[in-house]
Amino acid sequence: MTGSDSLYHRLFSQPLMVEGLVREFVPEAMAAGVDFTRMTRVSAKFHADKGIRRDGDVVWCLPTRNGPDIYLYILLEFQSTIDRWMAVRMQVYVGLLWQQLIEENKLKRRDRLPPVLPIVLYNGDRLWDAPTELATLIALPMDSALWHWQPRVRYHLLDEGAFAWESLARRDSLAAKLFRLEHCHDAVALGDLIDEVIVWFRKHPDCENLRRLFTEVVQQAIRGLKDPGTAVTIPDDMWEVRTMLATRVQEWTRQWRAEGKAEGKAEGKAEGKAEMLRLQLRRRFGALATEIEDRIGAANSDQLDEWSERLVDGKPLTEIFSPNTTH
Repeated sequence: MTGSDSLYHRLFSQPLMVEGLVREFVPEAMAAGVDFTRMTRVSAKFHADKGIRRDGDVVWCLPTRNGPDIYLYILLEFQSTIDRWMAVRMQVYVGLLWQQLIEENKLKRRDRLPPVLPIVLYNGDRLWDAPTELATLIALPMDSALWHWQPRVRYHLLDEGAFAWESLARRDSLAAKLFRLEHCHDAVALGDLIDEVIVWFRKHPDCENLRRLFTEVVQQAIRGLKDPGTAVTIPDDMWEVRTMLATRVQEWTRQWRAEGKAEGKAEGKAEGKAEMLRLQLRRRFGALATEIEDRIGAANSDQLDEWSERLVDGKPLTEIFSPNTTH
């Protein structure tokens, strides 16, 4: 288990994290009328036949308002890499969960199995491209006479990197902030995001356990910066982390400016202007699309000056890079 997996286990062992995730990103569960006030954690250590044990990640049981005996089991699986056979694994976990409930005598003879909503929470850099439905992995045409007997398990995919930055920024849940922290690779934008997290915890002083866990998330985000400069010691307190990052950003900015000035070349000046433009754009608009990053990297000094002027004039992002925009 990687350090990131362990951190996700601990984060989503907190009811508030699970509730925020479900409310904002799992409309199917909300439509089922789940009752968060009575949610309970379920062991994800499933025991198969012959003593073989399979560990899922996190399982929660949520009663629904559709009846006193109807429960929705939410099975969370955390992934940092793409697994083509994820649907097969989820079928195994769902089957073992049901088997465990039967063997523990939680189901009466005439009871039916409780519904299960399998969720894969993926935080890798590449967009998820593995099948989310088991049927697409079976070598059989859908019009086959055998199709009726094939398993049809599917899982709900939450690919953190697939959500638009602007959409996540409009959400106030810790789950949305986690998604942004996991995919923020710019020091200035990360500083602003840490400020948001600090404000959230100041409004929720009773969430001490979650605050400590999010401090670990913030520390990981700083370690993952693309250009963190020289190695630095990251404090264990989120407020101190923010102060340290602000100091480092100032040092990096002065370094970039000094390097551009010392070179005294058009290329060096353009690189310095490009970096400053990126910083200013990210502070205002958040993470930049790859297309915009590429255009900035390929631009000459005059073009960078023009885009910077448009930014200062308060132009929206689409107009800053439009060839027809006038000052």
